[in-house]
Amino acid sequence: YVATNEHVIRGAQQIQVHLPDGDTYEAEVVGRDVVTDIAILKIDANGLPFATLADGDRIRVGDWVMTMGNALTLKGGPTVTLGIVSGVERTIETEQGQQFFDLIQTDATINTGNSGGPLVDLNGNVVGINQAVLAEARFGFAINSSVAAPVIASLIEHGRVSRPNIGVNGDDVTPAIARSFDLPVAEGVIV
Repeated sequence: YVATNEHVIRGAQQIQVHLPDGDTYEAEVVGRDVVTDIAILKIDANGLPFATLADGDRIRVGDWVMTMGNALTLKGGPTVTLGIVSGVERTIETEQGQQFFDLIQTDATINTGNSGGPLVDLNGNVVGINQAVLAEARFGFAINSSVAAPVIASLIEHGRVSRPNIGVNGDDVTPAIARSFDLPVAEGVIV
């Protein structure tokens, strides 16, 4: 099984996994979760090395981390960058309005092509899955492994993630929302 970002495989007609030894495998999509931006692929291979998921809740601001990926699809193979965790429990919103929560923020360089690759601690354990970059601030964001682990397990076992819904929705109160509803506050949650 191979974990990656859902946005990496979105709309793909054919998916291949290329291994460092030169082998290439056709991949089957086992499951995808747009809420967390995680997808699981399966290839027909045995005995491959694998990475261990660390407890992402133990990651702290100032911890050293490395990103791995195929940045900018440059010739010469995968890239590795080194940096620190510069924030935890971050929330970002995409241009399409989708929000991602409990992200790890790092100054280790994440570029196009790093998406879906691991964010690892100095022991080589995966603490996150590289997801997004805020170019103007030179920060990258990774899905915390503690968020990813149950999603990965559910996708492998069921091909989907089931989430309860209690029928109540909320959104952040922004200054624009506060003005439009003539609210006496400019921050909080509107239900």
